[in-house]
Amino acid sequence: MTVMLERPTAIEPPEEPDGSFDALLRTLLAMEVPEGYRAEIIGGSIVMSPWSKGYYLRAMRSLRAQLEPHAPTGTIVDSSPYLFTFPDQERAFGPDVFVASEKAFDTEAQHIDGEALVLVAELTSASTRNVDWSDKLAVYAKAGVGVYVLLDMQAQTVSVFSDPAPEGYRTRKTCQFGKALHLPLPFDFELGTTAFGKPPENQG
Repeated sequence: MTVMLERPTAIEPPEEPDGSFDALLRTLLAMEVPEGYRAEIIGGSIVMSPWSKGYYLRAMRSLRAQLEPHAPTGTIVDSSPYLFTFPDQERAFGPDVFVASEKAFDTEAQHIDGEALVLVAELTSASTRNVDWSDKLAVYAKAGVGVYVLLDMQAQTVSVFSDPAPEGYRTRKTCQFGKALHLPLPFDFELGTTAFGKPPENQG
């Protein structure tokens, strides 16, 4: 029987002799993930969390459409479920929206090197909000991901982090949904956020 949980669920992987990140990654890629869930490696554990709510699609499509004309040459903008790995930090994430080097996808591997990422966007849910604001924020900065866009769907805000360093992002700008927020180089445009919130009938 499959138990569907509303909160992220850590999965104990089968014991392997080396206990390495590679072993954990092999376990994740071999897993049968329940329908409606995604699996990532967070803090040395395989964590399954529910996929996004339906209205999140509108925000992701709006973000993609705005990013595509400004994406650097040789990169691709997508929201397909790809797993990006950060072996030095023992993490593997499946971002909601990403901009990454197109050449990084010329592989038969089921995961992509996190160094290919130029921008990552995550949309929070009740189950993933803490991870998006803490673990992922720190990992993306340390990995040198140039821009991290965090749509806090519960607070109805968008935050843009840039200028990454090992100790964290040096720059952060935040605004409420409905206002525009500047995305720094290499994108350099005003991001519109009116499509990011809940549909009017679901407000309140």
